[in-house]
Amino acid sequence: MSGTSPDPAAGAQPPRHLHVYTRKLRFDARITRILALSGYKVVTGRPKAGEAVGVWGMSPLAARGETMAARSGAPIVRIEDAFLRSLRPGRDGEPPAGLLIDTTGVHFDPAAPSDLETLLATHPLDDTALLTRAKSAIARLKAAHLTKYSATRTDLPAPPPGYVLVIDQTHEDASVRASGADRNRFREMLYHAREEHPGAHILVRSHPETQAGHRPGHLAAADLGPNMALHDDPISPWLLLEGAVAVYTVSSQMGFEAILAGHKPRLFGQPFYAGWGLTDDRFPLDRRQRRLSRAQLFAATMILYPRWYDPFRDRLCEIEDVLAAFEAETRAWRDDRAGWVARGMRLWKRAPLQAFFGKSKRVVFEEDPAKAQDLASETGRRVMVWAGKAQPDENAVRVEDGFLRSRGLGAELIPPLSLALDDLGIYYDPAQPSRLETVIAESPALPPDALERARRLIRYLTETGLSKYNLPGAVPDLPPGRCILVPGQVEDDASILKGADEVATNAALLTRARAENPDAVLIWKPHPDVLAGLRAGGVDAPERWADVTLGAAPMGPLLERVDAVWTITSLTGFEALLRGCAVTVLGTPFYAGWGLTRDLGRVPARRRGGQAVTLEGLVHATLIAYPRYRDPVTGRPCPVEVVAERLATGQVPMPGPFNRTLSKLQGHLASRAHLWR
Repeated sequence: MSGTSPDPAAGAQPPRHLHVYTRKLRFDARITRILALSGYKVVTGRPKAGEAVGVWGMSPLAARGETMAARSGAPIVRIEDAFLRSLRPGRDGEPPAGLLIDTTGVHFDPAAPSDLETLLATHPLDDTALLTRAKSAIARLKAAHLTKYSATRTDLPAPPPGYVLVIDQTHEDASVRASGADRNRFREMLYHAREEHPGAHILVRSHPETQAGHRPGHLAAADLGPNMALHDDPISPWLLLEGAVAVYTVSSQMGFEAILAGHKPRLFGQPFYAGWGLTDDRFPLDRRQRRLSRAQLFAATMILYPRWYDPFRDRLCEIEDVLAAFEAETRAWRDDRAGWVARGMRLWKRAPLQAFFGKSKRVVFEEDPAKAQDLASETGRRVMVWAGKAQPDENAVRVEDGFLRSRGLGAELIPPLSLALDDLGIYYDPAQPSRLETVIAESPALPPDALERARRLIRYLTETGLSKYNLPGAVPDLPPGRCILVPGQVEDDASILKGADEVATNAALLTRARAENPDAVLIWKPHPDVLAGLRAGGVDAPERWADVTLGAAPMGPLLERVDAVWTITSLTGFEALLRGCAVTVLGTPFYAGWGLTRDLGRVPARRRGGQAVTLEGLVHATLIAYPRYRDPVTGRPCPVEVVAERLATGQVPMPGPFNRTLSKLQGHLASRAHLWR
């Protein structure tokens, strides 16, 4: 059973009292919550029989608890941050994503076996499913450049490959002390790196806390000789490991990551990953004799040992949930860390955009294109523009709503839960490649776990009836026969203006659908924005073509009742594919041209001739990899699954009366503008 999941039998028992004597363990909300979910109730006072003392690792303050444990005879539970912690070090105030709760020792102290060492030494670690999970998780760590502190950059140039990487650690680091190392040991390690690799360039990698100015390291510029350099750029460790020919460390977690990256690091300490046949140990630990694979080491260290926490659902979770959360968090940080200058954003959108993109630096709004570019150049920011407001060849990242947007219409000024950033084009304009198109084209290379994640998402969306807007209502009984849904579109919408060919109006769509399906039951469903009087696209006397006209029927359940969909570029075509419907498109939406639809419009040649795109690949690209999501409950960047659950349970923001009034005024002005076109 995974260490992240509480023992079912323990749920029926009262929590074990854990006596603590430091503010961190007593009052840190995240730590006490993970301990509570793990079966411990944090208390103070003298422990009684059957109770335990909790201390933070081997920190200086742990002595208080150790003294009380010695006096009372209570066992010690040692607590540490999990190996995948947060964006930044804990000194910056970020809570941990999980804890290591050890009842026999502490993982970095080789003086006595810890729970982790016992797992590594005695657990079979031969379950195929477990090892498959481990290999998949390692691949995700590498792909997303995740590490203990994941606020690292992937846009910085890596040093020319062929160097020897020597990893420094912070002064007074507990794992360094536990290995019996000091500054002289680090200097000795540097000497051996030079002697064993004569002529090679040597990079000394500083610790993130040293880079942030929190704590000094062991090595300084004065320790370096010719052809050596300190490296303190906040670049992803995975990029550094990729170009290294050898890795030296005392006890850094980066040595563990070096193993996962394919290295056999030289160790001058005795960290938890030493002694299992995956390292060159200069100070061997005789009791460790077992030989493990990388997947086995990872399975015990990252799956079975930690207690991972899901902040969105307030529960213990598995490594896959943590990876999904970190992928969203780090992507947002890397996108937003330099700040944005935003253009083409209506006033009501600015607060949601600030919430999405302004966590690292507040978004600056500037409507003049030239001034926006000048401001970005002066401040090092990037420019974003609402896709429909972008000028031709404008050097800016396009922004648009994502495909799981909200409960309610954007035209009603309901803030979005997903937004898409596109640095190449925009998904609804087939005239040029978009980032989404690129990701779809690359989807045949997705690993099995990514495709399985997409399958689970498809199943959840279809079972809960979710779609883009998730409007209320019920689906009436439909006439017998082969039912074809014809969803209406906003006729001045950008997807029609950019993606339609000969058929560019709802009336023309109905005419074509009826002409080619004379015996089918044609169901006409006007676009909700048009029905609400907010946008253009009404059809006079649709009964000339349609057998049924539906108003406010929810799209998800409706698609379960029809056999096929005919559309120009509507997202309904994509949602129909999820539910197994046949889809015919007369324009060029993003999901056309991949072999999943019947395409009657012009499809760019660049979408043809590659490897076959599966439905799971299309869904992974469209709903997992392309948009960004923000949890309306916690306000944090989040994975798609969290937003899907919020939409299914109704935990989403709704517009106030001011927004509803403003939306009607906006629709009136938009309609008048349409008349003058």
